Amino acid sequence: MSNLHEYTGIVGDKVISSISRKAKDLCEKRVLHINSTNYGGGVAEILNSLLPLMNNLSIGADWRILNGNPKLFTLTKGFHNALQGGSINLSEIKRRLYVEGVAKAFSPYCDITHNCVIIHDPQPIPLIRFCKKTQPWVWRCHIDLTDPDRGLWEFLKGFIYKYDTVIFSSEKFKKKDLPVEQRVIPPAIDPLSLKNKELTERGILTYVRKAGIPTDKPVITQVSRMDPWKDPEGLLEIIKRVKEKADCRLVYCYDMALDDPEGVAIYSKVFRKAKKLREKGDVIFVMGKNQILVNAIQRFSTVVVQNSIREGGIMEGKTNRSYQCRRSSHPDKRR
Repeated sequence: MSNLHEYTGIVGDKVISSISRKAKDLCEKRVLHINSTNYGGGVAEILNSLLPLMNNLSIGADWRILNGNPKLFTLTKGFHNALQGGSINLSEIKRRLYVEGVAKAFSPYCDITHNCVIIHDPQPIPLIRFCKKTQPWVWRCHIDLTDPDRGLWEFLKGFIYKYDTVIFSSEKFKKKDLPVEQRVIPPAIDPLSLKNKELTERGILTYVRKAGIPTDKPVITQVSRMDPWKDPEGLLEIIKRVKEKADCRLVYCYDMALDDPEGVAIYSKVFRKAKKLREKGDVIFVMGKNQILVNAIQRFSTVVVQNSIREGGIMEGKTNRSYQCRRSSHPDKRR
């Protein structure tokens, strides 16, 4: 179990002390987090770090997921896309399948006795209709809601009205037409996770070579799920333009979320589109199957790019597309 005091060297004694004092008011309280998957994507990664810390502070944090089937997750992925600016044909049948599918997926756990319930993202939103609400319910939205499909948003608001608080990742995502208390918690990372821990140069090269990544030239890397909002096809066009000026290689370190059936189809499409680049060794696809591997690839890379069109974790004053360059000490990487 993670210990809060392990972060003292990062944030300082005052911050740790302040968190510990505030947590005393919640001592022995129980909080239930509900989302749609325990693997793949940012929400699962956040909860994997957050829950042990809550329990370390004597806050009883539990985590449950929807036992949904592929049909339900195909539908909710369509909702996810439409909320971020896509379109959807929201028929009455889809509305009914969504509500009934969520109720069925969570039915074994409807007797909730926790002091607070936190619902993550749109997939489990309707649960509040089927559970006896005797405690505060919070909807934690991790996606970009600046331009949602109007019909879908109006439909989902019928459930969100019942929540006590909504939490967004940015002030830009707040909704004026939502008469519920709205708060902002900015995006964060766990500096002590395996994805962020320090690695030796030898360890970095070991993981990179095991992943089948040659070390003969600079590497541009994107780490993301196979999702249309990460713009993987646009990334291929970028590498073509960059290669006109510099000999380099693109590494797409991808992941698949269990609640995202669309990911396999997108991977297949991008993989086919990258055929010529792959044959030349200019594009390599690597499954980010563990955090240390992702860590090593990012540290080895000359440039790390995030070519997203939409991001739930957008920072104020920044564009969605971001790039980070770093100098590498690896002797076998030609610049």
